[in-house]
Amino acid sequence: MAPGDILAFGPFQFDTRTKRLSRDSEPVVLSARQIELLHLFLLKAGQVLSKDTLIEAAWQDVAVTDNSVEQAISGLRRALTVAAGQRYIETLARRGYRFAAEVTRVERRETNEALDALLAPHRAWIEGRAALETLEHDQIVHARAVFSGVLTHVPHQASAHVGLANACAMQFEMTRSDPVPDADALATALHHATEACRLDPQYGEAWVTLGFVLERTGNHADALAASRRAVALEADNWRHRLRLSYASWGEERLREAQRALALLPGFPLAHWLAASVHVARQALPEAERELMAGLAAQRGPHATAPRFSGVALHWLLGLIHLARGDEPRALEEFDRELSNEGSGHLYARECSANTWYAIGALKMRQGNLIAAGEAFEQAMARVAMHPMARVGLAAVNALLHPAAAVLAAGPIDRERNAVSVSVDFAFSRAAQLVLSGAPGEASVLVHEALANAPPGSAGWLLPIEPILRALDDPGLWGPALSRVRNRAA
Repeated sequence: MAPGDILAFGPFQFDTRTKRLSRDSEPVVLSARQIELLHLFLLKAGQVLSKDTLIEAAWQDVAVTDNSVEQAISGLRRALTVAAGQRYIETLARRGYRFAAEVTRVERRETNEALDALLAPHRAWIEGRAALETLEHDQIVHARAVFSGVLTHVPHQASAHVGLANACAMQFEMTRSDPVPDADALATALHHATEACRLDPQYGEAWVTLGFVLERTGNHADALAASRRAVALEADNWRHRLRLSYASWGEERLREAQRALALLPGFPLAHWLAASVHVARQALPEAERELMAGLAAQRGPHATAPRFSGVALHWLLGLIHLARGDEPRALEEFDRELSNEGSGHLYARECSANTWYAIGALKMRQGNLIAAGEAFEQAMARVAMHPMARVGLAAVNALLHPAAAVLAAGPIDRERNAVSVSVDFAFSRAAQLVLSGAPGEASVLVHEALANAPPGSAGWLLPIEPILRALDDPGLWGPALSRVRNRAA
């Protein structure tokens, strides 16, 4: 008998898939044990079944008396009565019971509508995955709605929870630079990623999604552990390799980025992740090579865009040119990065803010304070709390209006005397010191912050940070640069 067949006798039909009995298409209510007894009788129609066999089928390890079996049989007989005195279940003295009626198997044939209903959640899942992989704002919002709909039909499907977790995590990512990030979206993402792991502990996609979400919550150790488990479960999945690269740092990030590229050549983010490690190691030619490879893949005949569009490559390449003193090439790359802003990409706004900040720093070098101030303002129009742009704009205003301007008040100044500062804060405070003519104090502050920071990628931009300009004075910045390089080993 095939799974899901229907067993028919008289006016009754028993659905073996749902374990439901109907009479002339009307449901017949049975207890759970009566259902198990009937199912066994129908499968063994014509055979004598002992009480022990019936007890094993319907009660399993529960201790019962003969009277319990007799009562269950009696209730089942009443439910199956169709005419006075007629019995489908016969009692054979001292032997057991037998189902006496002929049972026929009715092969289930689903209607086109039923088949379509079965496919609908899977089609929706594919639609949602494709929307997520564009990394575009509107498509991510659409994907969240799609996966929420899928879960109403298949609430225990791990892949649907994974899809919703990813969509919610990406919605959080879109707001992470805002004054008030969407913490609710991140909490929802964590719930569904965790639920997916509970539903299917052998599902690599569930674990790598949990790793991605945990990384955003700041739980780096568990994020790495979850991502590594995903790779252990499904080693040939490029998504797992990429997200492990994202969660890790140093040699592990490099290795996993290259493995992702071996599985999906030309993927821009994998090239960017590898380049970030090379920047921290001050191996700028290698970083440039990775970025150029990622950009070439986007333009080539097998380009991954728009399905996997990339941002930030031109920005990082521009910073490398600027660190070498090649301002025209740097501006060319910055202009190319800004052309991506209208793409709707998840990180386009943040990358544009960083690019405008870099342009502002470049214009300050050139002595064009008006253009520098306008660029810093553009950065803050996209990310209002951009700390480095705030420092740059305050410095420009101080130079343009020396009688009235002071460095911008705010979180930077309020935390100036903090005993322990984050690396991000140290960079912004160091920029203030550099622009105030105290680069020595700036280098010491950054070095101390790096020494106290937990393992990870914090401070990786130091070699090419456009206001600090650490590579221009390796004697002064040597300890901090060495610290960044060693952290990326």
